[in-house]
Amino acid sequence: MEWYQYIACFFAGAFSANVVPHFVAGIQGNKFPTPFAKPPGKGLSSATVNMTWALFNMLVATLFFKSGHMDTGHPVTLVVFFAGVSVLSLGLSKRFTGKHHD
Repeated sequence: MEWYQYIACFFAGAFSANVVPHFVAGIQGNKFPTPFAKPPGKGLSSATVNMTWALFNMLVATLFFKSGHMDTGHPVTLVVFFAGVSVLSLGLSKRFTGKHHD
């Protein structure tokens, strides 16, 4: 494996993690912060914007996933993928703590 494939695996995990909150908010018809809200990342975007953002993140995650050549034959790629999920998930959990109290 080339070094850049590990980076692709990491970002596949990060973008995959970012799909979840936006997709869930969108299919529930709820508003949730996106980069397109005012102010960005703090204001609330519509369910449609969240679904669009989730689908975009899913597309990008898929492209990174494919370019990382992830499979169970290379367990390190799965560890790096999980690291991407973990870093973004933990970071966003801290970022959005109290989002309704600001």
